[in-house]
Amino acid sequence: MSDIVSNNTNPLPKKRGRPRKDPLDQIARQKLIRAGLISLTEHGYSAVSVDEVLTSSGITKGSFYHHFKSKADYGLALIEAYHEYFAAKMMAWFEQSDLAPLDRLRGFVTDAEAGMAKYAFRRGCLVGNLGQEMSVLPADVSERLIAVLEDWQRRTASCLRQAQHQNQISQKHDPDALAAFFWIGWEGAVLRAKLERNPEPLRCFAAGFFTLVSN
Repeated sequence: MSDIVSNNTNPLPKKRGRPRKDPLDQIARQKLIRAGLISLTEHGYSAVSVDEVLTSSGITKGSFYHHFKSKADYGLALIEAYHEYFAAKMMAWFEQSDLAPLDRLRGFVTDAEAGMAKYAFRRGCLVGNLGQEMSVLPADVSERLIAVLEDWQRRTASCLRQAQHQNQISQKHDPDALAAFFWIGWEGAVLRAKLERNPEPLRCFAAGFFTLVSN
């Protein structure tokens, strides 16, 4: 019994676990991601250098390479951050059960236009911008862009399928094909809106798309 008591008086060994992340380290990474999203939605991948990102973020080159192995690795991280942000924006509209499904998609379109207008149509879609530079992108970056677009299409197809179930869309339409058509056209409209610095291409495409699905 005394052995048990004496053993219990010894301090318990500390459990091993993952070391806590340095908050300053995470702030640096967030600044790099934000600076990259701004630069690449405005100018694209090949037009932006690592040095430009460092200047705009105020982060050192050593810190950059602490977080990212290369510019390509950085590009992948930007795609993930943008996809996470944009998918959340989509679902914030698509899950509004108090709206009819087509009105959810209309709300998303209007919200996206407002997002471009906020920056005077200088910023486009990161995925669309990078998609135009496929010839200079590493293969894994290109593959990830395609996967992101396919994910957006699936989410949109689900919304359109709900619209079909509520008789907002004719049964003759294929929601998956309509979703693919939407994103092919929408990305082109975003590019044109950025080029012309006005919302008319977005509105023109949206009006045509909703007329198509309603017939």
